[in-house]
Amino acid sequence: MKVARIFLPFFFFATVLLVAQDHPSVAAQANTVYVGADGKFEAAPDTAVMQFNVSAQDETAQAAFQRTSKNVEQVRQVLRANGIEPKQANIGVLSVQMMYDYRKPGQKVVGYRVTTDVSLKLKDFSKIGPITQQLADANVSENQSLNYTLENMDEAKNHAVEDAYRRARNSAETLARASGRILGELSYASLDTYESPRIVMPRMARAAVAGAVAAPAPTDEFTPQTVTVTAHVNALFQLK
Repeated sequence: MKVARIFLPFFFFATVLLVAQDHPSVAAQANTVYVGADGKFEAAPDTAVMQFNVSAQDETAQAAFQRTSKNVEQVRQVLRANGIEPKQANIGVLSVQMMYDYRKPGQKVVGYRVTTDVSLKLKDFSKIGPITQQLADANVSENQSLNYTLENMDEAKNHAVEDAYRRARNSAETLARASGRILGELSYASLDTYESPRIVMPRMARAAVAGAVAAPAPTDEFTPQTVTVTAHVNALFQLK
């Protein structure tokens, strides 16, 4: 939402300009115009983040841990088969959960489930489909998720700020012309930048993915959604 206020020459005293609570207050003098504007820039993502869990269940905690270790080794093999060193992936918290039979009195422990989460960042998006399919074929993960992000944010932020300032200056020039004045130099500015929430693909059930053996990967032939960076600029200009 654009905010603009113009101070005419007949104000001989300093005026305090009140703006929205999330914007700074500016001590504006006569013959100035204060404007606010939003700008944005849409950038192609440079990183894909794959997340999936690896788990196994058995009658004892040791057996469940051993089975999980074997499943994790299969994950390593999938990564190496796609030219990725396992150390590029991050392992999350390893949890051990007791499984109960609630149908029997006393909630008897009937097994143990060991689970760990794996996160992998990819710069080469062409590897997403093969890794997703091979993990499904290996039957080591119950769910997978994928989201795209922009790690190199600086350039996108700069473009968003430029767009916001251009809009703010255009508004100030319009007000100056409407009042028969000429827009002067910038005397004050503030800005905020924001990144839009990242869109996350729904988790894919193992059976649904594994059933599409001959089909292309869900991400094939589609373009990753862009990352939108927005900026808000407040600017105070002199009037001639």
